[in-house]
Amino acid sequence: MSAFDWLFRRKRTPESEPPAQAPPAAPAPATPVATPPAASAPAPPKAPAADPMSSEFLPVTRAEIVDAAGKGNLLSTAFQFGRPSIIPPASDPRTQLIDRALVTNGLLSSEELTEIHRVGDEYEAVKPTEAGMAAAAGLAGEAAVKAYREDKGRRKAQKKAESAERKKQRAEAVKLRRETDIIFLGRGVSGKLHLRLSDESKLAERGLPVMHTPADVAKFLNLTIKQLRWLAFHTDVATRTHYVKFQVPKKSGGVRTLAAPHQKLKAAQHAILANIASRFPVTEAAHGFVAGRGIVTNASPHVGKVAVVNLDLENFFPTVVFPRVRAVFERYGYSGSVATVLALLCTESPRASVTYAGVKYEAATGPRGLPQGAPTSPALSNQVARKLDRRLLGVAAKLGLTYTRYADDLTFSGGEELTSKTGWLLARVRHVAQEEGFTVNEKKTRVMRRGAAQMVTGVVVNDKPSIDRDELRRLRAILHRAKTEGLDAQNREGRPNFRAWLVGKIAFVRMVRPDAGAKLMAALDALG
Repeated sequence: MSAFDWLFRRKRTPESEPPAQAPPAAPAPATPVATPPAASAPAPPKAPAADPMSSEFLPVTRAEIVDAAGKGNLLSTAFQFGRPSIIPPASDPRTQLIDRALVTNGLLSSEELTEIHRVGDEYEAVKPTEAGMAAAAGLAGEAAVKAYREDKGRRKAQKKAESAERKKQRAEAVKLRRETDIIFLGRGVSGKLHLRLSDESKLAERGLPVMHTPADVAKFLNLTIKQLRWLAFHTDVATRTHYVKFQVPKKSGGVRTLAAPHQKLKAAQHAILANIASRFPVTEAAHGFVAGRGIVTNASPHVGKVAVVNLDLENFFPTVVFPRVRAVFERYGYSGSVATVLALLCTESPRASVTYAGVKYEAATGPRGLPQGAPTSPALSNQVARKLDRRLLGVAAKLGLTYTRYADDLTFSGGEELTSKTGWLLARVRHVAQEEGFTVNEKKTRVMRRGAAQMVTGVVVNDKPSIDRDELRRLRAILHRAKTEGLDAQNREGRPNFRAWLVGKIAFVRMVRPDAGAKLMAALDALG
């Protein structure tokens, strides 16, 4: 199919003639003359309409089209011809040929073509205005985009400045809070530092100092916030700690590790003991580290009994861990934050020395507990053991026995009924101790009857509170030989501070038998 046949799909026979023109329309009836309307703005001029009867729209035969196209090479010219417009003018030769072909093939009428070209002429008339509007719109769009970008840049800069200001204010607020408050003291121990309200009525009832916040604790201990944070902060690995550790031999063999706090922490612990922990109530069974009570008062209730049963709690102080100590301070009215700080000042983790990359570290090997050697440990352990004492007092009352406790040393005594119930008593004490978070050291459990020396915390209680005769003889022998051989020669066990050890032994004798203790001390002083 040729390009011409494609353009004019409707075939037209050569014999077909142009359609006859329609007869002229009848004239319209005359209408009465109306009053002319008021003058109005003149309408814009219209483009002259093409004459549908002109030769531009007359029918043409196929042969004429082919001949005209071949002579003028009209159908092979470039797309841009004549006036570059969406609707080309009717005067254009190529357009004339196409228009006549459209009419000839009945695709369009001459009136339709006239209307098409009229619209094209009018468009050409307003085209410059449209282009100007488009250009203006383009400029306006560019200006709008530019303004938007500038505004966005300003807003971004403003947000950046505001963010920087907020960051600055936040840093200043954090700095100020760090100087005046404590909100974190290490992982696993800081969960209650947000609680800031103590029960003042409970505190007043016990005569305890009123403290609501860590800042109050710092003021009470005469420390800065920075110093308090340093003393109370918990870390699993540290290059230095607040304790000096040393070991002392046990009577039963092995060594006992003691931890003495450094001066700053020791002063804080003494203040806590004197003003807080010593004012906590204790049970009637507790005799260790209680004002007005001691080794003798602990042993005296068991004098003259048929049977005496003694049990020992294993790792007593380390078993009293940080949450239990914090609960003690909370029980008497202190807020969670104050209780947390006080408990951290009174506890420490067991640690092992580790060297890495040439640096020595102290690594925690267990949870924080009461250190043996801190002045606050005995009083706080008595508070944690209050429920244990109450339950064991109940057990003793049920069996008609006497019960006392000196730190980790538990003692029961009674008449003949105890000898038949010893097994049940031991089992019951083990269960109660376990339920209260303690463990009985089975190796140190002793059942003593009147046929042998009955000893309670080193005091013989068979007939009256007394000192073991063998121990008293040994001390007298040491002091007697020291007169001729010297005191150092008597240190056969190689104790690091033999004289201080001897003073301690004599002081113990003096508590039980003041007369014998006074003679021993006089003999020691005579050695110079």
